Amino acid sequence: MNRKLKDLIWGMLGGGIILAIYLIVASSAKPQGDFILGQEKRISVQPEMPSIHQTRLAAMPTEISFVEAAESSVNAVVHIRTEMRTRTTTYDDFFGSLREYLYGSPFHNNQQRNVVGFGSGVVLSADGYIVTNNHVVEGADKIEVTFNDKRKMTAEVVGTDPTTDIALIKVDGRNLPFLAFGNSDEVKVGEWVLAVGNPFNLTSTVTAGIVSAKARNINILGNRSSIDSFIQTDAVINRGNSGGALVNTSGELIGINAAIASRTGVYEGYSFAIPGNIVRKVVDDIIRFGEPQRAFIGVEIREMDEELANKSGEENIRGVYVARVTENGGAAEAGIKSGDVILEVNKRPVNSLSQLLEAVGQYRPGDVVEILTLRNGKTRSVNVKLRNQDGNTQTQTREASFFNKDLGATLARLSQNEKNELNIRSGLRVVDVREGVLRRGGIGKDFIILQINGTPTDSREDLESALNSGRSRTVRVQGMYPNGMRISFEFVR
Repeated sequence: MNRKLKDLIWGMLGGGIILAIYLIVASSAKPQGDFILGQEKRISVQPEMPSIHQTRLAAMPTEISFVEAAESSVNAVVHIRTEMRTRTTTYDDFFGSLREYLYGSPFHNNQQRNVVGFGSGVVLSADGYIVTNNHVVEGADKIEVTFNDKRKMTAEVVGTDPTTDIALIKVDGRNLPFLAFGNSDEVKVGEWVLAVGNPFNLTSTVTAGIVSAKARNINILGNRSSIDSFIQTDAVINRGNSGGALVNTSGELIGINAAIASRTGVYEGYSFAIPGNIVRKVVDDIIRFGEPQRAFIGVEIREMDEELANKSGEENIRGVYVARVTENGGAAEAGIKSGDVILEVNKRPVNSLSQLLEAVGQYRPGDVVEILTLRNGKTRSVNVKLRNQDGNTQTQTREASFFNKDLGATLARLSQNEKNELNIRSGLRVVDVREGVLRRGGIGKDFIILQINGTPTDSREDLESALNSGRSRTVRVQGMYPNGMRISFEFVR
C-alpha cells in the first residue's frame, strides 16, 4: 500500500472520530424540554420551582412590625379590679334598713361577703376617661385601676350601656397616656391586629392575630335592642382581657375586647371585640347626655334567603328583608314598605341583622341616613330620619339627682337601658335616704319608686305632681328593688 493511500485512510478515520465526538457533545447539550409534535419542533423551558417551605416564607408579611403599635398601646391599657358586697338572701336587702331604723345602728350580716373581679380598660383621654366592658364593672361598689407603671387610682362609673356592653369610668388623672380611635368600618378581614389586656391578672400583655370576620352575631347580650355585632379575631384573649384594646398595626383603637368562644373558659381560637365606631359613639353619648342615645329606622326585618330573594325579584341573596314597618316611624315616613329589601345604609352594604344594627347604631335620633332599598326588582334611595324608642327625634338627657323633702330622699331618673332590663316603663331610683318617711318605712338605697297615688313617676315633675294631687293626706307608694321584690306602703303627710 503506497503512502498516499495510508494517509487517506488515517484522515478518514480521524474525521470520523471527530464527528462522533461532536454528535455526542451536541446530544448531551440538547434542552431537556425539547419534544417533537408532527414535523414542528417546539422548545419548552421549565423554570426551577421553589420548595413549599420557601413559598410559605415568601407569603409572610415580614415588612409588618408590631413594635410601635404595642409600645403605644400597653401604657394606655389598664388593669381593673372591682369589689362588690353581696348578701346571701334578698330578705336582708329589704329589712337591713328597717333594722337600722328600729335599733339605731346598721345591721351587720355575718353572711355578707366581698366578691372580687378583674378586667381591663382603655384610657381615652389625658384627664382619665377609661372605657371598659359593662360586665366588668356592673354592680361594683369599688373600682381600682392599675396603670402599666404600677400606679393605682380609684375610679367612678360615669355611665353604662348594657345593650353594647360598654361602660365609661373616670379617674382623677393628668397627662395620662391614651389611645386614639381608628375607623372600625375600614377594618378588613385578614388584617393584622393586636389584642392588649391583662389576662390572668397579669400586667399588660400583647397578642397578635388577624381579623377573622366582621359583624358577627354571637347572641350574648340578651336584650332585644342590643347591638350584637362583633369583630372576630384569632388573637389570643383570655380571662381578664375583657375591656382591653383591639388595635391595628398603626396603634389605633378599633375595638374593645369583650368575649371568647370557649368550652373551657380559656382561649380556644375565637375572640370577639365591640367595633370601635360603636364604642366611640356610646362614650360620646354618655359624656354629652349622661346616657346612650339609641336610634331606630322603624322596621322589623328578616334575614334574606333564597325564597325571599326570589319573592323580592332579586337574583342574588343580599340585603335584609323588611317584614313589617312601624307605624309613624322614620321608615314609614320615607315610604319604605313591607316586602322591601334594605341593601345599604349610607353607602354601607348590609346583608344581616347584625350589620344593619351596627350601621344604624352609629347615629342618634334626629340624624338622617340614606337607605338604598329594592322593590319589585328596582332599587331606590330614600332618606330616613331616625327616631328614638318613644317614636320621636329628641335626645334623652339624664336628669341630675334631686332631693325631695316630703320623702326625705335623693332620687334620680332611670336610663332607658335600666328600664328595659327591669321591664318597667317608668321609675325613680332612690340614691340616698335621710331622715323622713322612706327611712321610717324601711326603704333604702336603690329602691325604685314606680307610682305615687297610682300615678307613674318618671321625673321630678311627675313626683311632685303626684304627691300634691290627692285630696287625702294619705300617700300610697308603689315600688320595687332591682332584685324584683315589689313593695307598697302608705304614709300620712
